[in-house]
Amino acid sequence: MSKNVTIVMYHYVRDLAESRYPEIKGLEFSKFKEQVLFLKKHYRFITMETLVDSIENNTSLPDKAVLLTFDDGYIDHFTHVFPFLNQEGIQGCFFPPAKAIAEHKVLDVNKIHFILASQKNKSVIVDEISRELALLRNEHSLEQDAFYYEKLAHPSRYDTADVIYIKRLLQVELSDTVRSIVTDNLFKKFVEIEEGRFARELYLSMDQIRCMHRNGMYFGSHGYAHNWLGSLTMKGQREEIEKSLSFLNDIGTDPNYWTMCYPYGNYNEDTVSLLKTYKCRLALTTKVGTATVDKASQFTLARLDTNDLPKDRDAEVNQWYAGA
Repeated sequence: MSKNVTIVMYHYVRDLAESRYPEIKGLEFSKFKEQVLFLKKHYRFITMETLVDSIENNTSLPDKAVLLTFDDGYIDHFTHVFPFLNQEGIQGCFFPPAKAIAEHKVLDVNKIHFILASQKNKSVIVDEISRELALLRNEHSLEQDAFYYEKLAHPSRYDTADVIYIKRLLQVELSDTVRSIVTDNLFKKFVEIEEGRFARELYLSMDQIRCMHRNGMYFGSHGYAHNWLGSLTMKGQREEIEKSLSFLNDIGTDPNYWTMCYPYGNYNEDTVSLLKTYKCRLALTTKVGTATVDKASQFTLARLDTNDLPKDRDAEVNQWYAGA
């Protein structure tokens, strides 16, 4: 028996080629099914309740334990993921940002995704951002474009320098006011769909969430407005947690098993302190790796991205299998 678990992270899972935005960075549903069947062949699926019990009571997990997690509350999770997992007898763990569903608002993070998906040439978006910043520079004391680009434009595992620049600038670098203005204008220019209608097309509804929950799927906190928690004051973080817990209560989740999935994987010491105060059971990060299940890592559990594992049921296991 083991004290390790492979926690897999998913976001969009859809028939990308047939969708309105084939450029969105997601997983083809056919490949998702293949990956789940690969995992079923080589790993043993567990539930969130089993993982919580292992941490709280220091019990072992099955060898090669695996848990599936789905961030951001997309309608894909109801139309594609849920029926397949239900058919296979597997629990999925879903972390929707409450504001998107309760208020029918498109989160800035998703506006950015679809701005990027609407334009193949990312330099066109960079140029449009420059025009927006020029209009706001004096009033909001903004730096020159070159300053931001040099600071932020560093490619990641999956994104180019331009894409990282756009994401980081609009997610966290600019003030809330400037970010909101620029992101809204870019969304209107490149996406051109009314926000409320777009939100209803993009996210789960409360009825869909309750249906999934009744059928054994797990729901946890992803904050209220999908903010970078570590950038908020203690008061701001407390409000995010309390409002997200109210949302989970409306769904009908068990308050004894509530967990946090950090938006953007971002948190600080205040976040962890508040999670303990509110009796959170565990928290998931975006750190890449197999999670060690113990009290020391309770609020810093690592996950693998779907791209870290094979998407073919007959594939050989890869390097992550040895440490699982």
